[in-house]
Amino acid sequence: MSLAITKPSIDLGIVCKDIDAMMTFYGETLGLPLEATIPMPGGGKMNRFKVGDSVIKVIELDPTPATPAAPGGIRGATGYRYWTIAVSNLATSVEKAAAAGAPIVVAAKEVRPGITIAIIADPDGNWVELLEESA
Repeated sequence: MSLAITKPSIDLGIVCKDIDAMMTFYGETLGLPLEATIPMPGGGKMNRFKVGDSVIKVIELDPTPATPAAPGGIRGATGYRYWTIAVSNLATSVEKAAAAGAPIVVAAKEVRPGITIAIIADPDGNWVELLEESA
């Protein structure tokens, strides 16, 4: 039996080490709307940013976990290494992120006909791929 999916999107949780920098990155640099901030069971807060029908959960735990995520992006380790947001303003978004000091891991480039990507690192080193499809 397959999953009986009830929502046409997924939610992603990021447990962070620098909540202030992460809130600035997702809220101001990327311009994602903050849906809610809610307490976490056991201590901390979950900040829910909307990305279309999906939610990016930026989580601050109290106490902060002792083990950081493995650095190095796609080739740095196994497991979740990046995630993608489809946009219609890739160049402008990358310029805004660069102006805010966000590391541009992969500059905008066409990876196949009609598909351009760029990858930006958030303050904790997580990779966010922006993807634009030309008409």
